[in-house]
Amino acid sequence: MQAVHAGADALGLMFYPPSRRFLSIESARQVNAVSAPFVSQVAVVVNPDKDFLDQIIANLRLDYIQFHGEESAEYCRSFNLPYIKALRVAESTELLALERRYPDADAILLDSHVVDAYGGTGKTFEWHRARYGGTKPVILAGGLTAENVESAISLAKPYGVDVSSGVETHGVKDKEKIKRFCANVASCRTTRTPFGHQEIR
Repeated sequence: MQAVHAGADALGLMFYPPSRRFLSIESARQVNAVSAPFVSQVAVVVNPDKDFLDQIIANLRLDYIQFHGEESAEYCRSFNLPYIKALRVAESTELLALERRYPDADAILLDSHVVDAYGGTGKTFEWHRARYGGTKPVILAGGLTAENVESAISLAKPYGVDVSSGVETHGVKDKEKIKRFCANVASCRTTRTPFGHQEIR
Protein backbone atom coordinates (compact mmCIF):
# COMPACT_ATOMS: atom_id res chain seq x y z
CA MET A 1 0.00 0.00 0.00
CA GLN A 2 1.34 3.39 -1.05
CA ALA A 3 0.82 5.19 2.26
CA VAL A 4 2.41 2.43 4.32
CA HIS A 5 5.45 2.20 2.05
CA ALA A 6 5.85 5.98 2.20
CA GLY A 7 5.99 5.90 6.00
CA ALA A 8 2.49 6.68 7.26
CA ASP A 9 1.91 5.75 10.90
CA ALA A 10 -1.86 5.38 10.55
CA LEU A 11 -4.49 4.73 7.91
CA GLY A 12 -7.86 6.42 8.18
CA LEU A 13 -10.74 4.24 7.02
CA MET A 14 -13.59 6.54 6.05
CA PHE A 15 -17.05 5.41 7.17
CA TYR A 16 -18.99 8.60 6.45
CA PRO A 17 -21.42 7.78 3.59
CA PRO A 18 -21.60 11.30 2.07
CA SER A 19 -17.82 11.34 1.60
CA ARG A 20 -16.36 10.36 -1.77
CA ARG A 21 -13.76 8.46 0.26
CA PHE A 22 -16.39 6.25 1.89
CA LEU A 23 -15.40 2.60 2.30
CA SER A 24 -17.63 -0.42 2.64
CA ILE A 25 -16.72 -2.80 5.44
CA GLU A 26 -15.51 -5.31 2.85
CA SER A 27 -13.22 -2.75 1.23
CA ALA A 28 -11.88 -1.77 4.65
CA ARG A 29 -11.15 -5.44 5.39
CA GLN A 30 -8.95 -5.50 2.30
CA VAL A 31 -7.00 -2.54 3.68
CA ASN A 32 -6.68 -4.38 6.99
CA ALA A 33 -5.26 -7.38 5.17
CA VAL A 34 -2.48 -5.53 3.33
CA SER A 35 -1.42 -3.13 6.09
CA ALA A 36 1.83 -3.55 8.00
CA PRO A 37 2.66 -4.15 11.66
CA PHE A 38 2.77 -1.01 13.82
CA VAL A 39 0.57 0.94 11.37
CA SER A 40 -2.59 1.98 13.21
CA GLN A 41 -6.01 1.39 11.68
CA VAL A 42 -8.41 4.26 12.38
CA ALA A 43 -12.16 4.25 11.74
CA VAL A 44 -13.14 7.79 10.72
CA VAL A 45 -16.81 8.50 11.48
CA VAL A 46 -19.24 11.41 11.69
CA ASN A 47 -22.17 11.15 14.10
CA PRO A 48 -22.35 7.40 13.43
CA ASP A 49 -25.34 5.23 14.13
CA LYS A 50 -24.48 2.90 17.00
CA ASP A 51 -25.46 -0.29 15.18
CA PHE A 52 -23.40 0.71 12.15
CA LEU A 53 -20.31 1.45 14.23
CA ASP A 54 -20.78 -1.77 16.22
CA GLN A 55 -20.78 -3.65 12.91
CA ILE A 56 -17.58 -1.90 11.80
CA ILE A 57 -15.84 -2.77 15.07
CA ALA A 58 -16.98 -6.39 14.92
CA ASN A 59 -15.62 -6.91 11.41
CA LEU A 60 -12.32 -5.03 11.42
CA ARG A 61 -9.06 -4.76 13.28
CA LEU A 62 -9.13 -1.22 14.62
CA ASP A 63 -6.79 0.67 16.89
CA TYR A 64 -8.77 3.92 17.18
CA ILE A 65 -12.05 5.57 16.33
CA GLN A 66 -11.80 9.13 15.05
CA PHE A 67 -15.03 11.05 15.71
CA HIS A 68 -15.61 14.09 13.48
CA GLY A 69 -19.16 15.07 14.40
CA GLU A 70 -21.00 16.40 17.43
CA GLU A 71 -20.62 13.19 19.42
CA SER A 72 -20.57 13.48 23.21
CA ALA A 73 -17.72 12.10 25.29
CA GLU A 74 -20.11 9.54 26.73
CA TYR A 75 -20.98 8.31 23.25
CA CYS A 76 -17.34 8.23 22.12
CA ARG A 77 -16.24 6.13 25.07
CA SER A 78 -19.18 3.74 24.86
CA PHE A 79 -17.51 1.68 22.10
CA ASN A 80 -14.61 0.64 24.36
CA LEU A 81 -11.87 1.59 21.90
CA PRO A 82 -9.34 4.41 22.20
CA TYR A 83 -10.66 7.46 20.40
CA ILE A 84 -9.54 10.70 18.80
CA LYS A 85 -11.94 13.65 18.86
CA ALA A 86 -11.86 16.03 15.93
CA LEU A 87 -12.68 19.68 16.59
CA ARG A 88 -13.43 22.15 13.82
CA VAL A 89 -11.59 25.43 14.32
CA ALA A 90 -13.47 28.66 13.66
CA GLU A 91 -12.41 32.15 14.72
CA SER A 92 -14.58 32.00 17.84
CA THR A 93 -13.78 28.39 18.82
CA GLU A 94 -12.64 28.00 22.44
CA LEU A 95 -10.39 25.01 21.97
CA LEU A 96 -9.37 24.52 25.59
CA ALA A 97 -13.01 24.46 26.72
CA LEU A 98 -13.89 21.97 23.99
CA GLU A 99 -10.96 19.70 24.85
CA ARG A 100 -12.15 19.54 28.45
CA ARG A 101 -15.42 18.00 27.27
CA TYR A 102 -13.46 14.92 26.19
CA PRO A 103 -11.27 14.03 29.18
CA ASP A 104 -10.71 10.44 28.06
CA ALA A 105 -9.86 11.15 24.41
CA ASP A 106 -6.43 9.86 23.43
CA ALA A 107 -5.84 12.90 21.23
CA ILE A 108 -7.51 15.97 19.77
CA LEU A 109 -7.53 16.48 16.00
CA LEU A 110 -7.90 20.07 14.80
CA ASP A 111 -9.47 20.69 11.40
CA SER A 112 -10.76 23.74 9.59
CA HIS A 113 -14.34 24.81 10.20
CA VAL A 114 -16.30 24.77 6.95
CA VAL A 115 -20.09 25.09 7.08
CA ASP A 116 -21.85 21.77 6.34
CA ALA A 117 -18.53 19.91 5.98
CA TYR A 118 -16.69 17.53 8.30
CA GLY A 119 -13.13 17.61 7.02
CA GLY A 120 -11.47 16.72 3.75
CA THR A 121 -12.14 20.22 2.39
CA GLY A 122 -8.54 21.27 1.72
CA LYS A 123 -9.06 24.45 3.76
CA THR A 124 -6.47 25.62 6.28
CA PHE A 125 -6.82 27.54 9.53
CA GLU A 126 -4.35 29.59 11.59
CA TRP A 127 -1.98 26.83 12.56
CA HIS A 128 -0.58 28.59 15.62
CA ARG A 129 -3.98 28.07 17.25
CA ALA A 130 -3.03 24.43 17.76
CA ARG A 131 -0.83 25.67 20.62
CA TYR A 132 -3.80 26.46 22.85
CA GLY A 133 -2.40 25.08 26.08
CA GLY A 134 -4.34 21.84 26.37
CA THR A 135 -3.13 18.59 27.88
CA LYS A 136 -3.96 16.23 24.99
CA PRO A 137 -1.71 15.38 22.05
CA VAL A 138 -2.80 17.52 19.09
CA ILE A 139 -3.06 16.16 15.56
CA LEU A 140 -3.11 18.89 12.93
CA ALA A 141 -5.36 18.59 9.86
CA GLY A 142 -6.95 20.94 7.36
CA GLY A 143 -5.42 21.80 4.00
CA LEU A 144 -2.04 20.21 4.59
CA THR A 145 0.12 19.42 1.55
CA ALA A 146 3.72 18.47 0.90
CA GLU A 147 4.37 22.15 0.19
CA ASN A 148 3.05 23.55 3.47
CA VAL A 149 3.36 20.75 6.04
CA GLU A 150 6.81 21.80 7.23
CA SER A 151 5.60 25.34 7.92
CA ALA A 152 2.50 23.98 9.62
CA ILE A 153 4.56 21.78 11.92
CA SER A 154 6.91 24.66 12.74
CA LEU A 155 3.99 26.92 13.73
CA ALA A 156 1.70 24.40 15.41
CA LYS A 157 4.22 22.07 17.08
CA PRO A 158 1.69 19.20 16.86
CA TYR A 159 2.01 15.63 18.01
CA GLY A 160 1.07 14.53 14.51
CA VAL A 161 -0.50 15.49 11.21
CA ASP A 162 -3.46 14.17 9.21
CA VAL A 163 -3.84 14.51 5.45
CA SER A 164 -6.47 13.55 2.91
CA SER A 165 -7.19 15.89 -0.02
CA GLY A 166 -3.65 17.27 0.12
CA VAL A 167 -2.26 14.04 -1.30
CA GLU A 168 -4.90 13.61 -4.01
CA THR A 169 -5.05 14.51 -7.69
CA HIS A 170 -8.55 14.90 -9.10
CA GLY A 171 -9.95 13.19 -6.00
CA VAL A 172 -7.67 10.14 -6.18
CA LYS A 173 -4.72 9.40 -3.89
CA ASP A 174 -1.51 10.31 -5.70
CA LYS A 175 1.52 8.10 -5.01
CA GLU A 176 4.07 10.85 -5.63
CA LYS A 177 2.22 13.38 -3.46
CA ILE A 178 2.03 10.82 -0.65
CA LYS A 179 5.77 10.16 -0.91
CA ARG A 180 6.64 13.87 -0.87
CA PHE A 181 4.30 14.56 2.03
CA CYS A 182 5.69 11.73 4.15
CA ALA A 183 9.28 12.68 3.31
CA ASN A 184 8.73 16.27 4.40
CA VAL A 185 7.09 15.13 7.62
CA ALA A 186 10.01 12.79 8.28
CA SER A 187 12.47 15.67 7.87
CA CYS A 188 10.62 17.60 10.58
CA ARG A 189 10.77 14.60 12.90
CA THR A 190 14.53 14.56 12.79
CA THR A 191 15.34 18.26 12.63
CA ARG A 192 12.58 20.40 14.08
CA THR A 193 10.09 19.06 16.54
CA PRO A 194 9.54 15.70 18.21
CA PHE A 195 6.24 14.26 17.14
CA GLY A 196 5.17 10.83 16.11
CA HIS A 197 2.08 10.43 14.01
CA GLN A 198 1.00 10.98 10.44
CA GLU A 199 -2.32 9.71 9.23
CA ILE A 200 -3.44 9.36 5.64
CA ARG A 201 -7.13 8.94 4.98
